[in-house]
Amino acid sequence: MSREEVFNLIREFFVEEFEIPAEKVRPEANLFEDLGLDSIDALDLVGMLEARLDIEVLEEELKKIRTIGDVVDYISAKVGDREDA
Repeated sequence: MSREEVFNLIREFFVEEFEIPAEKVRPEANLFEDLGLDSIDALDLVGMLEARLDIEVLEEELKKIRTIGDVVDYISAKVGDREDA
């Protein structure tokens, strides 16, 4: 899965689940400050990513994720690791 595909998946999720306008979902957008997510929303996002991409997001890694770009980087690395194996 390419970085663009990961970004598109995340943007689609934010638009559908949180009713955030697509133009606000940018790599530099802060999940909490810019997009208004709370901790429950973040868990919903993690649940979707784990289910749809068959990955595990570790709690200590989740704490480092603050922006849409961080999510894309994290997922790209996880999916890339799996595809290289």
